[in-house]
Amino acid sequence: MSEKLLVTVGPHHHAPDTVARIMWEVTLALVPAFLVSLYVFGGRAVVVTLCGVLGAMAGEALVQAVFQKKPLTLADGSAVLTGVLMAFCVPAALPWWTAFIGGFAGIVFGKQCYGGLGHNIFNPAHIARAILLASWPVYMTTWLKPGVATGWIGPLPDGVTAATPLGLMKETLRNPDLMHSLAASGTTALQHTFHELQIGWTDLLTGTIGGSLGETGKLALLLGGIFLLIRHHITWHTPVTMMGTVFLGTLLITRDPQMAFFHLLSGGLFLGAFFMATDMVTTPMTKVGHLIFGFGCGAITLLIRFKGGYPEGVCYSILIMNAFVPLIDRFTVPRRFGEVRAPAQEVKA
Repeated sequence: MSEKLLVTVGPHHHAPDTVARIMWEVTLALVPAFLVSLYVFGGRAVVVTLCGVLGAMAGEALVQAVFQKKPLTLADGSAVLTGVLMAFCVPAALPWWTAFIGGFAGIVFGKQCYGGLGHNIFNPAHIARAILLASWPVYMTTWLKPGVATGWIGPLPDGVTAATPLGLMKETLRNPDLMHSLAASGTTALQHTFHELQIGWTDLLTGTIGGSLGETGKLALLLGGIFLLIRHHITWHTPVTMMGTVFLGTLLITRDPQMAFFHLLSGGLFLGAFFMATDMVTTPMTKVGHLIFGFGCGAITLLIRFKGGYPEGVCYSILIMNAFVPLIDRFTVPRRFGEVRAPAQEVKA
């Protein structure tokens, strides 16, 4: 009697992580930053976040039930996470219906139209922000003053809006007369920005500044990022490279360490570096790829901040680098053992 060939699965170690577990833990990591935004902006932070989440869930349910004819996957938490991240990219003053449309559009045009979770090319939350900024630019650039109670919904009263630190800095640097006046008085653009907004370095760290929900609470976002690192949902390569590129690039451009720290702590850099640029679906697969991706995101962010029309560049830098992920993977993913490169085809005359 001949021996039988026994075929078994390789001795792989099975990790306990599932898609749902990862998504819900990333959402949990955003809770500290949400609490800070709730403290800074009050009930409007709740409204914007809730409507963003409901819009994302509605978009996912509609596409899966009506067009794809398959069971709903709302329980995996990916739609909820997209809605929360979208809300963190927009002002607290955004009307509730606009936040709902943002969450809906992010899922439909940033995720489901590519085939669902795992198939999307671009970050859905940033797709949503880009759509909202192109459609309602006034709403997307109306920033609440920190600590001003304006109710949960309804129109904003007068005197409750203010510029963001990055926005005021860019306006100052673009005004030659103002810059000449500041130089004559011995005042830097950074000192002028802090004076006009009545903020300091502590406010940049704690998040008591005007801006999007995700611009508040840098320490809270850092805490969430450390949690993701401990849980091994992300690695240090992309966040450190992206933020390091912005810091060192600003230092080379301005030769001012204070300006370098200002650009590091302002805008949505912490949110983008820890929670957007580390998305498992839309970023490279290798550590070297992560370094390249993070450098590209940081460099494009700097380019937009210093030379572009918008004061902030995190959103578009990540979307642009998302498009280069297949190319990065092509040159950084090693070939399988024994794989032979296909010979080039001869061109016939």
